[in-house]
Amino acid sequence: MGKQKCPECEECLPAWLAAFGDLMSLLLCFFVLLLSMSSMDAKKISEAIGSLSGAMSVLEGGTKTEISKQRIQESTPIESQDETSEMVNRVQQAASDANEMMEQSEGPTITVEEAQEGFVIELPAALLFKAGSATIENQDALLFLKRMALIIEELPNDMEVSVQGHTDEGRPGATSPFKDNWELSTARAISVLHELLLDGVEASRVSASGYAEFRPVATNATASGREKNRRVELHFYGKKNEKDAKADLSVLDKAVSK
Repeated sequence: MGKQKCPECEECLPAWLAAFGDLMSLLLCFFVLLLSMSSMDAKKISEAIGSLSGAMSVLEGGTKTEISKQRIQESTPIESQDETSEMVNRVQQAASDANEMMEQSEGPTITVEEAQEGFVIELPAALLFKAGSATIENQDALLFLKRMALIIEELPNDMEVSVQGHTDEGRPGATSPFKDNWELSTARAISVLHELLLDGVEASRVSASGYAEFRPVATNATASGREKNRRVELHFYGKKNEKDAKADLSVLDKAVSK
C-alpha cells in the first residue's frame, strides 16, 4: 500500500492574536467594573468640558461653562500649613502624657487652652512645688518642661512665651522664705523660666511675672477652688509688628496728640 497523504490543517488565528484578544476583553471588563463603582458628578463633568473647550477656543457664540470660583479655591494646593495649630496638638499630647505619668487623674492636671493671640498651658502648682516653695522637685514636671522647650524652639520666631505665677488668698506660711504672695508667685514663675532657659530656650523669647492672688480662676471659698488658683501659666503669643505697635497708642500719646 502506498503512503496516505496527511490532510491539510485548517487555518486558524495566530497564538499571539488570541492572547491579545483575551487581554483586551479583560481590560474592557476592568474599565466597565470601575465605571460601575464610580459616582458621576454632572457639575464636575460640565466644568471640565467647559474649561477644555474654552481653552481650545472651540466655543463661539454658544454657552460657555467656566470653572466656579469655589472649585478653583478647593483645588488650589495649600502651600503652608498652620504651624501654630500643629504645635498646639503637640502640646496637648505632651500634657496628656505628663498627666498619665504623674497619675493625677483625681487631682489637678495640666491643661491647654486656646487664647485670642495663641494658647495657654496651665500648670497646677501642686504638680511643681511644695506648699510655700518655689523649687521644682517633681521629675515628671521637669521632663514636661524639657519637652516644652523643644517645642518652643520649633515655634515661629515671632512667638514668645510669658510665664505667669498665681496663688490663692492664703499666706505663704511661717516656714516659707517668701513674705507674701507677690514674692511667691513671682519666684515660681522665675523658676519655670529658668528651667526653660536651661533646656535651651532663647532668653529673648521668654518673660516672667507674678500676680499673687489677684487673678483667680475659681472661688477661694473651697479647697478645690484654691487649688485651681495656685498655678503657673505659660502664655504663647505672637509679637506685634511695628504697624500694630504704632496703632496701639498709649493714653499719654493720645493726650499729647490732642
